Amino acid sequence: MDVRSSLAEQESCSAGWLGALRDPQIGASLSRIHADPGRPWTVAMMAREAGMSRAALARRFSEYVGETPLAYVTRWRMEVAARLLRESDQRVYTIAEKVGYESDTAFSKAFRRIYGLAPGGYRSQQARN
Repeated sequence: MDVRSSLAEQESCSAGWLGALRDPQIGASLSRIHADPGRPWTVAMMAREAGMSRAALARRFSEYVGETPLAYVTRWRMEVAARLLRESDQRVYTIAEKVGYESDTAFSKAFRRIYGLAPGGYRSQQARN
């Protein structure tokens, strides 16, 4: 059974990730974030694209996803960056740009906050494992 069929069968599921994916506005916002993590995301931009107010988007997003829209964007960016560090030999500044950071210093600081290591250290550690 695929994910869409499973979601269709779970009409009573309204909270959590399944609820977020089923919600047309929040699900579309998640899809856009996943498709383009490097975009300069703002809550206003997400709300406008979803046809909602900023407050309504932020409230519903947080209810379903469990974190604010911008916290989610940051976490998703770091997950994408970590995958790129593990699976490619791209330079750190190239990865930083791909996930929406204008400087590798700001990217490194955000990455260290999430993973506890600088991007280069993370890459070295993953190569040893």
